[in-house]
Amino acid sequence: MTDTVIKAKKLLKENNQEDIIKILDKIDTEKQEKLAREILKLNFKQLHDLYKETKERPEILEKKIEHIKYSNKYKLSEEQTEEYTKLGENVIKNKKYAVVTMAGGQGTRLGHKGPKGTFKLEVENGPKFLFQILAENLEMANKKYDIVIPWYIMTSTENNEETVKFFEEHEYFGYPKDSVKFFMQGNLPLLFHNGGLVLDQDYNIKEAADGNGCIYKAMGEAKILDDMKQKGIEWVFIGPVDNALLNMVDPILVGLTIAENHQAGSKSISKNSPKERVGVFCKANGVPSVIEYSELPEDMAEQMDDNGELLYGEAHIMCNLFSLPALEKISKIKLPYHVANKKTPYMNENGEYVEVTEPNAYKFEAFIFDAFNFFDDISILRGKREEDFAPIKNKEGNDSPETAKKLYNEYWKR
Repeated sequence: MTDTVIKAKKLLKENNQEDIIKILDKIDTEKQEKLAREILKLNFKQLHDLYKETKERPEILEKKIEHIKYSNKYKLSEEQTEEYTKLGENVIKNKKYAVVTMAGGQGTRLGHKGPKGTFKLEVENGPKFLFQILAENLEMANKKYDIVIPWYIMTSTENNEETVKFFEEHEYFGYPKDSVKFFMQGNLPLLFHNGGLVLDQDYNIKEAADGNGCIYKAMGEAKILDDMKQKGIEWVFIGPVDNALLNMVDPILVGLTIAENHQAGSKSISKNSPKERVGVFCKANGVPSVIEYSELPEDMAEQMDDNGELLYGEAHIMCNLFSLPALEKISKIKLPYHVANKKTPYMNENGEYVEVTEPNAYKFEAFIFDAFNFFDDISILRGKREEDFAPIKNKEGNDSPETAKKLYNEYWKR
């Protein structure tokens, strides 16, 4: 038994991971050494704290929920539109603007094998990959402003290699290669309901991506923020890979945020009904927040303002803007982790790979919008669903390739 394995077993014993010790004792030397190295890299204090939160949830503080101010892009005065456009375009034209795409997920829910960004949408002007749609949209902005916007793409350990290879095979869809940088989000181990580590069928510790909220930390650790600073970037847009109508370069959003003297801004759309299952913007205990549909009391969800619109109707659509200093600040802050109960197959102590039918493990992830809590206020610009939001989340039904294709085709027919 090597020193690595001895140290790993000692660490496991100290952290009540007896089942993993039994497995270590039974597997061959090569697998034993590999698993032991993985164990020694784990932050058991962090895992202990995360697990403790699932069992000893502190009493949820009563949130004082209030309406949050927003600006409707299509009800701005001519003077406001001109002012915000000029402010925003000044940032973009002077090469002080960058775009980040969150692309760490797989296309599993769409029935697609591979990174989600490699999913092909069958639109009228030719089938297009999601990455291709984003690249073409950015290229249009580049041509309009005679610049090249730096494009940063967050992948995951699960899909980084395949994503980079995909871009190379498609020659970056014509986007200047030296203006594209990839970086990876982190992972966290899954934990059984009893706090035990989960192993996959190859005797590796089973991990999952740590959520889109860990993008700030990942950008800091991968020196992306340093790269932006070196390039003179002042404002950064962060958006998802799976919105076929994502407007990544909206000078009005940039200009509004600057004019209101805020460090962060976001695009919203109006909920289509009180029961639509989306998170909405609000003030919670005096700070900007996004509250999940499940947390918003029914009477508040149906409450109307003086104009006959939903008081809590501004849906968060993952179109977020931050100043670079704000990102530098958030990258050093520990955001809360949220717990999801997942079904995950696992390798047991007898060397059997067990399939499950019920949730048996916890997954931990941070949410990007939790960063809003660290600002006194943010700017919110309401756009239009038919111009800003064609998400691809499900194989069929709502937010599916079919609905996104329809929205995309209608938009580009104009």
